[in-house]
Amino acid sequence: MKRLLILPVLMLGCNLLISQSISVIKITDLEKRLNNGSDTTYIVNFWATWCAPCVKELPDFDSITKQFPSAKIKVLLVSMDFKEDLKTKVIPFVKRKNVKSEVFVLDELNGNYFIPKVSDQWTGAIPATLIRNNKNNYRQFFEKKLDYNFLITEIEKQK
Repeated sequence: MKRLLILPVLMLGCNLLISQSISVIKITDLEKRLNNGSDTTYIVNFWATWCAPCVKELPDFDSITKQFPSAKIKVLLVSMDFKEDLKTKVIPFVKRKNVKSEVFVLDELNGNYFIPKVSDQWTGAIPATLIRNNKNNYRQFFEKKLDYNFLITEIEKQK
């Protein structure tokens, strides 16, 4: 009987190892990633597990990740959930929704510090999205829910 209990526990452990790695980052880490000088277009979405419009638009961002698997277009999903909620809320949410895009939790509490680093247009409301390509000198910020067609249009503007 004890042997039967070990197998499900081992299987659960393996399943957790396969799940996506989610890092806790500071705004300076995100800035370094975006300022790397490459010709990659970054689509950075700021969201939270408790934000209904954010949750509704996540599949559209994930569709972009699936449609453009190359390194030239990267979707970064930056959760505004508290870092203390990483294991209890964010990781289970990402796993349940089968999110394929890169996910981070932003470890910043002072909005007056980090919000202007993202955009002077940002009031702090979410969902919010920054689309940026350094090589093309392209930078757009949107403080609203976006959909797949809108994202495709923004990507096409850079060709």
